[in-house]
Amino acid sequence: QVQLVESGGGLVQAGGSLRLSCVASGRTFSGYLMGWFRQVPGKEREFLASVSWSAGITYYADSVKGRFTISRDNAKNTVSLQIASLKPEDTGVYYCAATFSPITSRLPSENDYHYWGQGTQVTVSS
Repeated sequence: QVQLVESGGGLVQAGGSLRLSCVASGRTFSGYLMGWFRQVPGKEREFLASVSWSAGITYYADSVKGRFTISRDNAKNTVSLQIASLKPEDTGVYYCAATFSPITSRLPSENDYHYWGQGTQVTVSS
């Protein structure tokens, strides 16, 4: 049973930084693609970034390029999302997601991901 557990959210001031973590368990993740999404009330989940578990290939939504950095630590089964220069519009619930994708490293649709964490709330105050 795949489990994804996010942590690291909280209340931060605009301009600050935050590091979100996602611990993955339940199987080996070779060939998997790990993604981060954000959701605000009344809207669909928004793709932020993804990283291939094996090769470490990253892909970012245009809206977060330069401020968000995704990484993975295979030894710790952890995927992280570093967010710099936080803005109030970064507020939302951040989800970690996973899907088996040994070939494609660009899957920006939430419908392509089969496993999800419970989410971690990030609130950015102005």
